[in-house]
Amino acid sequence: MASRKKKAEARELTGSQIVIECLKEQGVDTVFGYPGGSILNIYDELYKHSDEIRHILTSHEQGAAHAADGYARATGKVGVCMATSGPGATNLVTGIATAYMDSVPLVAITANVTLPWLGKDTFQEVDIAGITMPITKHGTIVKDVKDLAPTIRRAFAIAKSGRPGPVLVDITKDVTAAKCMYTPEKPYLLDQPVQYDENDIKKAVELIKASKKPLIYVGGGAVISGANKELAEFAKKADAPVCGSLMSKGSFDETDARYTGMIGMHGSKTTNKAVCECDLLITLGARFSDRVVSDPKIFASQAKILHIDIDAAEINKNIKVTAAVIGDLKEVLSKINSKVGTLNHSEWMKHIKQMKAEMPLSYDKDTLTCPYVIEELYKATKGDAIITTDVGQHQMWTAEYYKYTKPRTFLTSGGLGTMGYGLGACIGAKVGVPDKTVVNIGGDGCFRMNMNELATASRYNLPIIQIIINNNVLGMVRQWQTLFYGARYSQTVLEDKVDYVKLAEALGCEAVRVTKKEEVMPALKKALKAKGPFVIDCVIAKDDKVFPMVPGGKPLDTAFDASDM
Repeated sequence: MASRKKKAEARELTGSQIVIECLKEQGVDTVFGYPGGSILNIYDELYKHSDEIRHILTSHEQGAAHAADGYARATGKVGVCMATSGPGATNLVTGIATAYMDSVPLVAITANVTLPWLGKDTFQEVDIAGITMPITKHGTIVKDVKDLAPTIRRAFAIAKSGRPGPVLVDITKDVTAAKCMYTPEKPYLLDQPVQYDENDIKKAVELIKASKKPLIYVGGGAVISGANKELAEFAKKADAPVCGSLMSKGSFDETDARYTGMIGMHGSKTTNKAVCECDLLITLGARFSDRVVSDPKIFASQAKILHIDIDAAEINKNIKVTAAVIGDLKEVLSKINSKVGTLNHSEWMKHIKQMKAEMPLSYDKDTLTCPYVIEELYKATKGDAIITTDVGQHQMWTAEYYKYTKPRTFLTSGGLGTMGYGLGACIGAKVGVPDKTVVNIGGDGCFRMNMNELATASRYNLPIIQIIINNNVLGMVRQWQTLFYGARYSQTVLEDKVDYVKLAEALGCEAVRVTKKEEVMPALKKALKAKGPFVIDCVIAKDDKVFPMVPGGKPLDTAFDASDM
């Protein structure tokens, strides 16, 4: 009976029709992209299926990649973007690399010149599969229509299996026109071999029980695995403080008394001192990036280190660990929770509480600053919003001063540090989760890189909020120049004649400028009521700095702030 049913469902389709049918198989409801000659056949089919798959036309292919990324991070589903051959495909590269560094499930579909013209310097020909090889989980070019459906299905399986990441599928134009038999299939995941055993769990539990001063360090893997409930239970059972990387935000409730703040270069003083004082660092779904460890030789030098991660390649890569459990964090934590019992570290927790009281985050309350704007945004949204950012000072301030209580509510480029990421991601998040308030925070330097995507937001009348932290400089680079380069401001001053309010209005958005503290909340309330995209240009001082800060390569407990200076 099964074979008869399969035979009855089989039908002859063109390659372009197969692409659309495979997307429908995978439950894709939205594609972000930009058309061109080589991909026209696929776009013609998209037109015929516009009632099933929504296409968002961005202003630039990079914006499409970032939007697909933001959609994926906000929804937990695979994001999809499309581009034509040559420059269309290469314009996706930064977005693909961004997704790769942050383990975001993404499928990028590009088209190429016809098979007979491959390798002949044909107009708009480029080896995009070769170009993106180091920044994808997998990439391939389809040269035979019979390989098309299996390739697309496998692309989605690879993107979302194990540690997620981007996959590229390039298709020659003749394949999009050629015909073959197509049979529908259900989506699948790749089998992931179990890499841990009961001895690994036993060793982890023994380390946790023996610890007197444990510290839980959480990474982005906790968000990806959906381990927030297991993490909350574990922190309570282990009676341990919790800190997190930039990518972890929202995986642990930051209003919880156990939360100590971020770790690393711009982490809280309490967290960084706790790393230096703890006797066991329990690392959950994190990769020990350079911005976290600073100096690997002395990182957590008093502690044993337990590392739980789904990717075996991360174990002992940057930091040598005492023990490891290689597996899905949600699953592993569930097993540990069933065995660890209820521990008591009251003296350690009392010490952490005291440090938090003595070394709080602080900023200048007398003038308009980004931290003030973020705190007002938190009040205005009641902490219930998806926040996206670009990269730099505003990114750190947004991470520090908005309290994240749920996963998939803070979207930022952590690994690649992509300026211009935020607005595209904001659009993608709003499309994916339309009922949520979605706000992008970006510095003026970042905003001007992809500000053309305001036209996309206004085209689709998306009620997103763009807050520009406008200090007329490249703030983070200037901060380093001030502190470490003798105040030689080489090419970091942006004082020019750009009027962001007029620019936003010209691109179809409402906009206001804010220069005083008392103007912030009224602007936010107006933005939250807007029916379309709204831009707030917040003008702040050019020499505001992000604190605390650990100088590159220095011990974490050397973190300093304005009071230390």
